Amino acid sequence: MKNNYILIGLFTIFMVSELHAQRPEVFQEKDKTLIFTNDDPLLDKEVKSGLIKTFFKVYPELVRDFNSEVSDTIYVKIDTSYSGVAYAHNGKITISSQWLKKKPNDLDVITHEAMHIVQSYPHKAGPGWLTEGIADYVRYKYGVNNEDAEWFLPDYSAGQSYKNSYRITARFLAWISNNYNRNLVVTLDRNMRENTYSEILWKEITGNTLEELWEAYAENPDISKK
Repeated sequence: MKNNYILIGLFTIFMVSELHAQRPEVFQEKDKTLIFTNDDPLLDKEVKSGLIKTFFKVYPELVRDFNSEVSDTIYVKIDTSYSGVAYAHNGKITISSQWLKKKPNDLDVITHEAMHIVQSYPHKAGPGWLTEGIADYVRYKYGVNNEDAEWFLPDYSAGQSYKNSYRITARFLAWISNNYNRNLVVTLDRNMRENTYSEILWKEITGNTLEELWEAYAENPDISKK
């Protein structure tokens, strides 16, 4: 009987902690609302605070610069069962609690995922490598804690391709923006969202085909601003 009481007590404590961890918190700054659900009662308070501050710093800027029609209310969940890093879907961002334990300074994971919400591309609107490349380019330009997170755009090396996605593509986008057209990413993003993207767009924006741009990049991949 004593063991039964102990088990019941432990179960009650577990259920109370679970209910507490899963209770959404609502944060608001100006016209933006963040509904934050934390499944991890052991989440570092500084990490949580940093994610929230990063969101309210970056998200309004992304809405202003890329897509003013996107929702002003975003849901973020810290998920203990997700073993990846993070993902965004239907206005909701899910971040792995395991990842935040491993990389507590990686606050701009929320910047990358917030951009995916801003992107809101239709299905098959364009190549996946470009979708992810744009999101990492945005993290590179708008991120607030990349240095502390030891997150950077990798140097060009032989064998890379613009189709490698993420940071490799992001660096290529930064190079084109610096050397040809600073509105490149805004234009690509808009066309992807409007489902009007094609490879012809690169030549229209820069005067060069995608392949020509990559060849020029490979010859001189310096991304310092001119």
